[in-house]
Amino acid sequence: MKTLTRAEEQIMQVIWKLEKAFLREIIDELPAPKPHSNTVATIVKILVEKEFVGINVFGRMHQYYPLISKDAYSKTSMKSLVKGYFEGSFSNAVSFMVKENNLSVEDLEMLLKQLKKNK
Repeated sequence: MKTLTRAEEQIMQVIWKLEKAFLREIIDELPAPKPHSNTVATIVKILVEKEFVGINVFGRMHQYYPLISKDAYSKTSMKSLVKGYFEGSFSNAVSFMVKENNLSVEDLEMLLKQLKKNK
């Protein structure tokens, strides 16, 4: 799966949230200061080319929808992050988060319970 730039990911977050959206709806969901509509249209065009977004055509209007789920992209992104920064070890990634105080002991215990439950 191809990676997304920060701007592309921001647009994808909106499309995942809305599920189906016209360009104006995408722009309306973006935080201020809002980018120009041509900028958003260009990014959406790139997302179509990267096969992240599909199009429904209604006359001159285009409605966009995700071709790749947020979960699928998140999974690939997490694997890539762990591979690139933590030698492919999820335990190293978790250790880092604990060390940086981003993950508490309570969070770890909850994760362990969930893991045991899913086995």
